Amino acid sequence: MMSTAIQKVATLEAPQAIGPYSQAIVYGDLVLTSGQIPLTPAGEVVEGGMEAQTHQVLTNLIAVLKEAGTSLDRVLKATVFLKDMNQFAEMNQVFESYFGDHKPARSTIEVARLPKDVLVEIELIAAK
Repeated sequence: MMSTAIQKVATLEAPQAIGPYSQAIVYGDLVLTSGQIPLTPAGEVVEGGMEAQTHQVLTNLIAVLKEAGTSLDRVLKATVFLKDMNQFAEMNQVFESYFGDHKPARSTIEVARLPKDVLVEIELIAAK
């Protein structure tokens, strides 16, 4: 039986992992990203509301996916964590602007708190 190697993904174009995790893992033809929050690659929280924060999260995810050899048009599933479900429409408008006609499966969950008290976190599963 053939073993599939697990490959860690790291790019300086997105915030560095600050704990015992990787920005993403490649396993076979799948790329599983860690949740990205609206930090700049330098580690600073993006100021502004849901729109600005969602743009930064997706910019980070694009960089991680690129390093892993894939892109947003290969995303199979997105999981979105929101601090306040009342801001869903704002997040959704930005999300749609990045994905266009590509409509990956998605779950959106309201959570009590996110790291650094940001408004949004997104993780992705993509095909290579």
